[in-house]
Amino acid sequence: MAEAPIESSEDPSEETEELEPLEPEDSGTFQQVSNLLDIMDSESTKTDTAGAGPDMRKMLASVIITEKATTKPPVVMNALIRCLQVPEISTQRRINIYSVLQGIIQQEGELEERCVQRLVAVASREMRGILETEDYVRAEVASDTLVALSRNHFSLVMYELQHHLKPLNLTEEFVIITLAKLANGNVFEFMPYMGITLATVFTMLRLATEAKMRQVICSAMETFCETVQFYLRHLEDSVYPVMTEEQFAVKLFPMYRYFVTVWLRNHDPEVKLGVIKSLKPMLSLLLPNDDLREQVYDYVPLLLAEYQGISRRSPASVPHPLQVLRQILEMSVTTNTPIPPMQLHTVFTELHVQVCSKAPTQQQYSSQNLTEIVHCFIALARSYPKELMKFFLSQMEMSKEAIRVGTLNLIRAVVSADEPRMSIRTICLATRVVKNTLSDTRSKVRMAILRIIGQLALSGFQDRIKGWGLKYVSVQLTLSTYKLTNRRESCYQRDLEEKMVHKVTMDTVRVVTSSVSGTTHEFWVRLLCYIMETDYTEALTPICVSLTNLAERQLHTKDEEANATGTGRHVDLPAPQKLLARLLVLMSSPYKGEGRGIAMLNLLRTLSQSIAPSMADTWELEIPLLVRYLEEHTEFTWNQKTWEDKLIQFLRNSLKKTRGSSWGLRLSKELNNQIESFDSPSLEKVGSQGQGRSGREGTPGTVAGESHAGCDSSCRSWPLPPSVTHLHRPDWPLTTPLVTSSFPSKLRPFYSAEENSELMDIGIHSIISLQPPGEDNESIKTLYVNALHALEQLMEGLVQRQLDPKGLQAMVHLLEKWILSEREWEREKAMNLHLRLMQIYVQSIGVCIPLKLGQFGTLVGLIAPRTCDSHRRTRLASMDVLSSLLDLHASQTCSSWGASKELELEKCKEALQGSDVEEIISASSRIAKVACLQFNCDEVVSLIQKLCENIGAMDLQHDKASVTWIGTFLQMRVKELEDKVAEVLGAILVHLPMADQPEVRHVLIEGILLLAHHHQETVLTSLLRQPLPMESHLTEVWLAVAENVSFARTMLHGLMGRLQSRFTPRANAASKADIWRLAAVDPLMTLCTIHLLIEKMGDELPDLCPELTYTLLLQLSSSQGPEAVSPVLKTWRLVHTGTLPEEINPQRCSRGVGMAIKSMQLLLRRRKGELLLRLLEEQGVWTLLESSSTFLQGVSLLARLCLQNAEGYQQRLSELVLRAMASEVLSCRISSTAVCVEFMRDPILCREKLLKPAVLMLEKGVDQEDEALRVLSLRALGNMALGAPRKVRQYRKLLLEKCLCSLRGPVSTSVTSEGMEALAKVLAELREGDMGSAFDAISERCRAFFDNESELLRLKAFVLFGKLAKMVGISKKHFFKEEVKKAWVSLMLHCQDPCPDAAQACEATMSQCVRFWGWKSLGGSLDQSNATDAQEMTVFQMTLCSVLTQKKPAVLYRFLLKTMTYVKSNLPRIRIAACNLAGIIMKHMTAHYLKKLDFPSIRNSLQELQLDSDPGVWKAALETLKILDDCSQHWLLTSPTGTS
Repeated sequence: MAEAPIESSEDPSEETEELEPLEPEDSGTFQQVSNLLDIMDSESTKTDTAGAGPDMRKMLASVIITEKATTKPPVVMNALIRCLQVPEISTQRRINIYSVLQGIIQQEGELEERCVQRLVAVASREMRGILETEDYVRAEVASDTLVALSRNHFSLVMYELQHHLKPLNLTEEFVIITLAKLANGNVFEFMPYMGITLATVFTMLRLATEAKMRQVICSAMETFCETVQFYLRHLEDSVYPVMTEEQFAVKLFPMYRYFVTVWLRNHDPEVKLGVIKSLKPMLSLLLPNDDLREQVYDYVPLLLAEYQGISRRSPASVPHPLQVLRQILEMSVTTNTPIPPMQLHTVFTELHVQVCSKAPTQQQYSSQNLTEIVHCFIALARSYPKELMKFFLSQMEMSKEAIRVGTLNLIRAVVSADEPRMSIRTICLATRVVKNTLSDTRSKVRMAILRIIGQLALSGFQDRIKGWGLKYVSVQLTLSTYKLTNRRESCYQRDLEEKMVHKVTMDTVRVVTSSVSGTTHEFWVRLLCYIMETDYTEALTPICVSLTNLAERQLHTKDEEANATGTGRHVDLPAPQKLLARLLVLMSSPYKGEGRGIAMLNLLRTLSQSIAPSMADTWELEIPLLVRYLEEHTEFTWNQKTWEDKLIQFLRNSLKKTRGSSWGLRLSKELNNQIESFDSPSLEKVGSQGQGRSGREGTPGTVAGESHAGCDSSCRSWPLPPSVTHLHRPDWPLTTPLVTSSFPSKLRPFYSAEENSELMDIGIHSIISLQPPGEDNESIKTLYVNALHALEQLMEGLVQRQLDPKGLQAMVHLLEKWILSEREWEREKAMNLHLRLMQIYVQSIGVCIPLKLGQFGTLVGLIAPRTCDSHRRTRLASMDVLSSLLDLHASQTCSSWGASKELELEKCKEALQGSDVEEIISASSRIAKVACLQFNCDEVVSLIQKLCENIGAMDLQHDKASVTWIGTFLQMRVKELEDKVAEVLGAILVHLPMADQPEVRHVLIEGILLLAHHHQETVLTSLLRQPLPMESHLTEVWLAVAENVSFARTMLHGLMGRLQSRFTPRANAASKADIWRLAAVDPLMTLCTIHLLIEKMGDELPDLCPELTYTLLLQLSSSQGPEAVSPVLKTWRLVHTGTLPEEINPQRCSRGVGMAIKSMQLLLRRRKGELLLRLLEEQGVWTLLESSSTFLQGVSLLARLCLQNAEGYQQRLSELVLRAMASEVLSCRISSTAVCVEFMRDPILCREKLLKPAVLMLEKGVDQEDEALRVLSLRALGNMALGAPRKVRQYRKLLLEKCLCSLRGPVSTSVTSEGMEALAKVLAELREGDMGSAFDAISERCRAFFDNESELLRLKAFVLFGKLAKMVGISKKHFFKEEVKKAWVSLMLHCQDPCPDAAQACEATMSQCVRFWGWKSLGGSLDQSNATDAQEMTVFQMTLCSVLTQKKPAVLYRFLLKTMTYVKSNLPRIRIAACNLAGIIMKHMTAHYLKKLDFPSIRNSLQELQLDSDPGVWKAALETLKILDDCSQHWLLTSPTGTS
């Protein structure tokens, strides 16, 4: 596709301003479109004034314009574009136009290229012209239009955007926004441009000073990084040039550094938020890189320091660098790359201080930042659990309450983290830290510990709290209750804290009892005793709920044990009567303490089997009624007396179940003890009720002998409340305090590295941009020289502080902008500074620290083109810098660098002092040859990448120098670059569109061809992985290939091999060339390339015609099968869901078919095959090939005409077709078999000794499951009788066996008919003796199809039976005579077959078979009649019956029985014929056989036909009934009974 002719030197705004209004092809259409747009504008105005509502007229107008575009897309598009170019139209009108354009683009897909170019130019200008708020809306809709265009015209849109994305030039914000949208929607197409886009955007960072532009860049970077992540995850499915994860990371790191060190310090919260959002996907690409990870972690202390500063001066709503630190830590866990241990203590300390310090209010962390800190600690716990817990332990040893509480809160967060990587070891270490603090009696510490215990239970670590945890909870429960019941009036604050402790304790009890399975017996007993002893009744409700949960868990465990051992279902209760009495007394006030009545009743119901098994059944009925009463009322609506009566009745009913035992007496005693502490009449009623019952039912002696030590002893063993305050320290030893290592601190500079860089950047900008003063002003000149000297000193001082390759690269990066400046004096000063920088670096560091991999090539690539600078002093300075770099590299790598090379460089330097441009470029080329020997392959790649990046950045002379160096290096090192070809070629192809000058582009294309000569497979794969449609620069590459005939032929072979490899078994790669040769490429791109080469190579293709024809035929066949979908479609399916877009819809995938057909037509023209081409067009072969339903018919016609008119390459084409028949791809096997059908008709296979392999392949095809393949294989085998009749006897066994297989079993009609047709052809070339047992089998199977419903099968069966009759000799005569008798009725009837062809074939077969009756008169009768005529057939049948009556009356009788079976045939004509034949037979039957007939059965069959829908049937049946009645009368008269 030709690209818009835009000169890079022009200003983009000027370029779009020069677009003239488009002339419409149809003025009427333009007027209609304008009128419809007026309607849309008026409706928009009404909607704005009247509020939101239906705007049907606007929608209808839009639909009308879109519908018009379906018939005249270019005319309507041009009209709309012209409307856009009308000056001073409203914003709403522009929006409406763009909306309609987007609809047309989505509807039409591919559009006329010239029309698309105009729209791209107009939309680009609109998008870049933001001045006001309305302009922003217009720019946004223009941007969306470009994105919509990119789906089908990606190259045009991308070229326009890249044209406005220039290094060191701040572009418009919507250019970046649109690029991000393109990357998001076209992942794989965008990848070739990702590298240059990132590099160019990086040069704009220092120029972006406004907050809005910074937000745009951050958002775009977030999208770019996410796009790269997706690309890397699906790298194997990409069909575009490969870019590795390391290369992306190297390009991203400078942006990450700038974001963190500069933009993150911005005071604008939106900018900070944008930076933070963009860093997460950036970090996921950077951290896996071993070289960059350490540099990323170097910024962790900077982030911590920045966080401390921001927390003191910014509001809590401002995003903090802490989020970046969190992302670093989380990504380090995700990528399994933890931060260096030496930074751990700093991170621990800085983050811990923010959580634990009691700072003033303005310095307190916000909840958001606290969340960030917690996430940081969770990530640290996953990577360094042991070190973190040691740090926590050292902090816990401090006595400050805030530190302990903060540390415990962090431990709780670590425990609660739902992280699968959180190991059990981390939890164990955390519990050790917590145990070390159990003796702390301060309220906040106690609450923190309780929350940790609860969290351990919730998180599934119940085993870690059994023992110490449950004991601590029970102690805190007792302690807090005691303090609350003995509180003092003067300690209000302390009481509030204790209430909080008690609340947290109750929450922990609830969590523990609902989560912990198998709770210790001690904890169960302590909760029971708490109910019995406490005076703080507010806690009774939650304790009862917790006890109920525990009891249910214990009962569940008991049930499991009971199933195994047969024991009872109960839990251990120390004193059941005391518990019941306590609960009954407390239930007298059921709504106190958050409704304790219901909780206590539920507890009683759960413990019924344990308190009193005899009462359990009663409680199951009574307790739900009491609960329902309490639920139906509230503390304001309930009735005291009613509740007392219900409670007394409950107790009365319960005690009835304990008659004859002392249980009631013990309950009475406990009730009395409980009632003494309460002052309530209702309680006295309960107590008297218990005493009355126990006095009548119990025995005093039993009571006197009872010991009440059960619950009392348990409760006395528990520490009394006063003694709780004297708790002892736990008996486990203290953990040894964490001892931190101290390292000698380094002397830090006054400024940080980032501040130094910023200072140097300011200095360079201030000095270099100054124009040199004139010679007449000495004072200004002195100041100017001093300023330059001061700048050099500053640079020297800063370089000394970071003497390593990283520092060198950072300083060169600051100078790069000025080295590429358009002003001569700026380039000269920048180059001199670079020279001074190299002198300082070489003198200071020497060979100590080698340059990083690829850095040498990058440094040389920046300087090399400057050796051809238009300014002499700049050329000489660049030469000195190059010499310094070469010296440094030679010394570090110990490579040979002799005096001869130094001398050659000196000569080159002298040549650079001249003014002739050609001599300067020649000298630069000589320099490249000297330098080339010092480069390893990686450095060559980085050099070429850097040289390509700067193409187009300056003038033509600069570009010529760049490509001269590229060409020189490729010529000298091309053979060594086997592993780097893809990277080199990718760099050249990406930047080739930027080379506007033909002489520059020509050198780059020569470099590509040079790579292709030595590394064909790699280059071929890379070129074929370029996106379609083929761009102009790629077309230019292939045109250059076509100019060299021998090389073009080699490339054509490679292209055909790529298409053919899709249909052959995949081989294992044995070399690197094989890896590239077997790589996946887009077949459509390959076809386009083949077409282009055929078109340009002219008459140089005769010997390639067979291979090309075969390859194109394979491609045509692949378009008919589901297994050969284009990789473009597979890629789209990975990225998207839903409806396929137009450009890759399967209907549009016919582009591949069309391209293959065009290539085949072009090939025929090139080989002067006008006659063949005309025949193909006359017979509609191309149309047949385009449709899947007629494709095989087209292939057969194509093969037949090629055999007849393509002299000279039938043999080679036959060999290739046989190869394709062995393909693993079904569609390929089917198509090649269709060609083989035609080849088998011709003697070519037999003549070229290819018949045997063809027959073996066809034998396999017959056995396949695919119906089409079986049919074609059978047809081809049958055609052997036409093409090689003498070979039929040789392969008769195989032919007969395979054809017979098609007649057996449940196979399709088409397979069976083809098998019979093939047999008919084969039998014509065989004799009776050649058949063997197959003769009998064929005859029997043939008769089975005489009465088949399929007309085709009946026809083929009659023909085949006739062929058998012709070849019958002496040995098979008797057998076949019997076969004829069995088939004779069917033959006579089917002469009246509704299918004319079948009837005619049946008559011919009868003529062949009549001789087997042995009666000449019968044969003569058939020869003289037309069996298909009903009257003549009747005459023949009557003749046959009369002969049979005389000679074989038994046969006639059997014929009648057989005929009557046909009266139920599905064919009306056969039913008529059967009735007529039955009547004729009955007329000729003797009385002997008439009496054997089942007259009632025959009559019923004929009478049923009276109801037939066909009039002919019931008429024939009526006539036959009359004959039957006559025969019946005749039989009665002739029988002995009748005569008597």
